[in-house]
Amino acid sequence: MTDAAQSPLGKPVAYGRGYDSKLLFPIARAPNRVRLGLGATLPFHGVDIWNAYELSWLDGRGKPVVALGEFRVPALSPNLIESKSLKLYLNSLNQERLGDFEAVATLLANDLSAAAGAAVGVALRPPADVTGAAAGAWHGESIDDQCLDIDDYGPPNPAHLRADGADDDDGEGLVSNLLKSNCPVTGQPDWASVQIVYRGPRIDRAGLLRYLVSFRAHAEFHEHCVERIFVDLLDRCAPRSLAVYARYTRRGGLDINPFRCSAAGLTPANPRLPRQ
Repeated sequence: MTDAAQSPLGKPVAYGRGYDSKLLFPIARAPNRVRLGLGATLPFHGVDIWNAYELSWLDGRGKPVVALGEFRVPALSPNLIESKSLKLYLNSLNQERLGDFEAVATLLANDLSAAAGAAVGVALRPPADVTGAAAGAWHGESIDDQCLDIDDYGPPNPAHLRADGADDDDGEGLVSNLLKSNCPVTGQPDWASVQIVYRGPRIDRAGLLRYLVSFRAHAEFHEHCVERIFVDLLDRCAPRSLAVYARYTRRGGLDINPFRCSAAGLTPANPRLPRQ
């Protein structure tokens, strides 16, 4: 089953006492991509980067171990993984004697890859490795301080997007902290910062901000929102190259950070932004 309505989202759940990979709930990406008018050949590449801040298990002597986890799910995988199911799965490790970091990373990679339908990269770090790490920053100019009247909060309205025709050979990066959408099952708000890097006709910044704000009352998963933004920018502004990267705030010890780009092989960094 891959229907979000059948997932654990929005439902009371009794926590089990042991490891259970069956808790992972995959959701097919294809139906949303069909709604975007996409076929078998996709206009983007990319990855969904998950950061797990509530990850623990027992070592061979029964002593708790804690770690920070980074999971990279390929955008070309047939499935995304529903976030509450991932939290439940990670919590099923809490009372398991699993050994060292390498053993746990292998277990996670195998289980997440099986759910996603493609190889998922897993990296685990002890908290000491990130103690004192400063919040990261993105390349790009903020578009949030424009003095604008805005009254369109959904559904997402690509009619706001336009390019002025002046070709920008050097390209530019644009950043906004005003992206908000809602969970399609629970209706809870999802907050994000978004970075758009492109080369080609210069994108009108007022129209771009109005477009991003038009997601405010929209219900869609994080990954789907980013793919919608990418496709709408491609259709309306015709950039020669394009990358869209959204970093969502944490919920339940997890944050989700989808990245989509026109060029294959790009590996995005994973900077923890101030709101994360």
